[in-house]
Amino acid sequence: MTNQKQTVSLKWLLVGVLITNTAMSFIWPLNTIYLHETLHKSLVIASLVLFFNQFATMLGSLIGGKLFDQWQPYYAILLGISLNIFALGGLIFLHTWPFYAILLILSGFANGISVTCENSLATRVKNRRSSYVFNLLYFAANFGLVFGTLTVGYILPLGIGYVFALTTSIQILFLLVAYKKYNVARSVTENKRNFTGHKGKMTSQILGVLFLTLVCWLVYEQWQSNLSAYMVELGFPVKKYSLLWTLNAVLIVVFQPLVTFFDDWLLKHLRGRLNLGALLLVNSFVILLLPFKHNYLLYLLSMCLLTLGEILLFPGVASFVDLAAPTNLTGYYQGKVQVFSALGKAIGPVFGALIIDNSNYEVLFLVCGLMVLGAELVFSLPLLKKTT
Repeated sequence: MTNQKQTVSLKWLLVGVLITNTAMSFIWPLNTIYLHETLHKSLVIASLVLFFNQFATMLGSLIGGKLFDQWQPYYAILLGISLNIFALGGLIFLHTWPFYAILLILSGFANGISVTCENSLATRVKNRRSSYVFNLLYFAANFGLVFGTLTVGYILPLGIGYVFALTTSIQILFLLVAYKKYNVARSVTENKRNFTGHKGKMTSQILGVLFLTLVCWLVYEQWQSNLSAYMVELGFPVKKYSLLWTLNAVLIVVFQPLVTFFDDWLLKHLRGRLNLGALLLVNSFVILLLPFKHNYLLYLLSMCLLTLGEILLFPGVASFVDLAAPTNLTGYYQGKVQVFSALGKAIGPVFGALIIDNSNYEVLFLVCGLMVLGAELVFSLPLLKKTT
């Protein structure tokens, strides 16, 4: 290939992340409602469709990482976006059962490829540390989610076909951006960088942080699934639950740039950043165990802690893995981050529902907190071994 570069422009990478997350946020809030209310499928069937969607995302992430490292980053991301355009374009006309489920799963697979390639390209931004770039990508992704979820409410009354038409159009715009700006060559340089300085420790470090990622996404998903039912059961209107996610978005927009500003200091204390983020997630569930469950302020405070935790934790994971992995395997390891994230998202709602069915919500909150603490211990094991 001619005119290939070793680096990618931060500006255009952020534009791509903003575009793709705006497009996908038109769809994800509608899936359960559309499957259950319009297609008249049970909540079990709807949950299974979303599970397979996330499973397909995991598979796409693995394949996307391999394609990024062993084929061509440029062609890999173009492939992912093109497959997504095909799937979403099909949904414009084929949004009945079972085509809706099949195309939604294909979209998840395609999105896994393209998101992994985006995160891998973040390590190829010129004159910027990947930790700084990952912070900005997280901000751009969430800004896109806010814009998309606010807009879809005005489009849906026109018909579900219009939602998919707009989503497909935005993905076509993303394809044009990638075609013009993401022409990056495959890296052939191996440079092992890890925190301990011992190559043998690298695998345990990465496995530890990936396990922490899986568990934290699993408990985080309780807020997007089972907590809504809990609050409705307590008599809170749905709009008060939705307001919590507005608060989530506002906090991310306000605090993520602050985290980026202190990137130098946070990078030097990356383990501490991840542990603090996880502890904030733990405390967001501890608060829910307090005997004031009918007080809305309790949920506002819990959401504040949850959001601050995710701001520190999730972008920091990508930075940690990038520093601990060989540069010629960037796509492979960033793909692993996406796989473990998708796995946590996939099993989280089912995991929570099983605990609730067999006990109650308070047990779920306690289990979530203990699981994150256990994952933090696993994450710290390589460091503990080093000091003993």
